[in-house]
Amino acid sequence: MRNLLLVLACLGTASVLGAQSASTPGQGPVLTLADALTLARQNNPGYLTAQNAQRTADAQLRAAYGAFLPGVNTNFSGSFREGRQEFFGGVGFGATNDQLNSSGSISAGLQLSMGAIYALRAQRASNAAVEADVSAAENNLRQQVTAQFITARQAEARAILQDTLLTTTRAQLELAQARLTVGSGNQLEVQRAEVANGQQRVAALNARNTADIEVLRLYQLMGVPAVAGTRLEGPLDVNLPSVALADLLDQAQRANPTIDAARRREQQATRGVSQARSAYLPSMSLNASVSGFTQRFTNTGLVIAQQQAGVESSRASCIRSEEVRDRVGLPNRLAQCQAIQWSPEAEQAVRDEQGRFPLDFTRQPYNLSASFSLPLFNGFRREADVQQATVQRRNAENTRRQEELRVTTEVSAAYLTLTANKQAVDLQEQNSRTARTALSLAEERYRAGAINLVELIQARTDFERAETDRINAIYDFQRAFAQLEAAVGRPLR
Repeated sequence: MRNLLLVLACLGTASVLGAQSASTPGQGPVLTLADALTLARQNNPGYLTAQNAQRTADAQLRAAYGAFLPGVNTNFSGSFREGRQEFFGGVGFGATNDQLNSSGSISAGLQLSMGAIYALRAQRASNAAVEADVSAAENNLRQQVTAQFITARQAEARAILQDTLLTTTRAQLELAQARLTVGSGNQLEVQRAEVANGQQRVAALNARNTADIEVLRLYQLMGVPAVAGTRLEGPLDVNLPSVALADLLDQAQRANPTIDAARRREQQATRGVSQARSAYLPSMSLNASVSGFTQRFTNTGLVIAQQQAGVESSRASCIRSEEVRDRVGLPNRLAQCQAIQWSPEAEQAVRDEQGRFPLDFTRQPYNLSASFSLPLFNGFRREADVQQATVQRRNAENTRRQEELRVTTEVSAAYLTLTANKQAVDLQEQNSRTARTALSLAEERYRAGAINLVELIQARTDFERAETDRINAIYDFQRAFAQLEAAVGRPLR
């Protein structure tokens, strides 16, 4: 009997040390819910995609403002023409020298209409709707990360429970072996204890694997690679929100981003109706343009020769005319005709003229124009566009009402579920305390030989069930609280 008491004392000490070891978290990085939400907002691909829609909407808004600014276009062109004459009606036209041409122009135009004003208003409403969509995506991401964080912590708590139960079954096996050694037990109890310990080892292994998988899924939602050995920490209070249900419903109608997005879409659809009706209104356009050109002959010597020949021809013609006047005794300008000569300055002027190519343009006359347009009939297309825009506005109104009803139902259901879960937590904690006390009494009675191993295993099973139900109740409460926050659209803690 003395030996049995010594063995029981040693087993009790080992059981306490084993329980402490199982409850001590492993070394690794600590991850809180706030950290997980921050990382998810920075790295989650789906949320980042939703944010990109905001950039697109901003660009479209700038384009809507740009409709009130003139459009400016420039043009530059160059061409080459072979030095060959073209014949029309048997008459040759065109130079016999290869020719290079360049031209440039700049034009500006402005379109003014009421449609552009209504389009700008519609785009503003669209931007506001996209901002609300991004807020809704953030709220949805917060709900997903929070729910997965709670699931991972629940799986971790179950794994810790299974580790604790494994320590208990191991101690029960050692106690059954000790009882067999001192002659107060039997081989059947030892075998039953071995089976129970083996089953508990499998349960602990599966629970730990499930906990690791849930942490991996949490990292997937955060959009970053998983870190081995991560420990999840955070408060697990089970207190009901201090706000009444009516106030929560009012906050949800004002703060829920999904409702806000639906309202923005309704405003956008209303602006779309005005934009469609603007097709009945007149519009005005203003345009201005200026252009220039320059050209060059590839054979400059030929151009100089032609110019020189022209000058000589003019000099000879002038001399002949003035000589006739002189012979008949009329006043003449023969001296002036003799002064007509081809000079190096004239040759340099030709070369300078050829050097203007390709950017020294000769300006053409500029153009200004204005037009006023009033549409009269386009085959009932305007009527169809107005009707379509009106239907879209009505659909947006129905969607907004649907979202308001959905959020009201979700808030009410989440609040009722949260209240019921709070009561369940209180009951399950009481059941867990009772089962823990019953297990302690069963262990003492088994040590004293008052009950057999089957009754002890049954007490452990009852404790496991009660403790599991308590863990589930706590995390169901946390999950319901997160659903209530998601339905309201903002944190409540």
